[in-house]
Amino acid sequence: MAERPYVIDRLISAKSIAARIEALCLEIRAEYSGADKIVVVGLLRGSFIFIADLVRELDMAVEVDFIEASSYGDAMESSREVRILKDLRSGIEGRDVLVVEDIVDTGHTLNHVMGLLNARAPRKLMSIALLDKPTRREVDFRADWIGFEIPDEFVVGYGIDFAQRNRNLPHIGKVRFTEE
Repeated sequence: MAERPYVIDRLISAKSIAARIEALCLEIRAEYSGADKIVVVGLLRGSFIFIADLVRELDMAVEVDFIEASSYGDAMESSREVRILKDLRSGIEGRDVLVVEDIVDTGHTLNHVMGLLNARAPRKLMSIALLDKPTRREVDFRADWIGFEIPDEFVVGYGIDFAQRNRNLPHIGKVRFTEE
């Protein structure tokens, strides 16, 4: 099956992302001010660039771990069935944890992961998402911090892919399919 041709229209610039991360980190540092160290858990794969920029800006002791959950595969629509493909390497019981997600769409993935991690009895468990599409929400879940609220558009860049392409863009772009 041939890939449909598309173009990418810039939605959020790299400078806007950097400025928003700086502002979010001020709030996160204040929330976790009494923490000895926080465990920053990135949801792979889309969050890897966001988590890297976030921990560099946090200016506090962090431990980084990853969990990989999937409800999309290579599709543009969520299957709503969340599968854990890779779990954490270390325990989080009694620890301060911040879960980092690239985008909250239907809410199924982050809701599932937060429930899974909460059952492991962390001292504090909070979440941050770079992007939020509230009009697509199917479960009652909202991340504690949101970078940008966006319309119901299919986006790529800054770690977010379309069939494993366009993760390397320094900005967030909207995918627009074209006719050949």
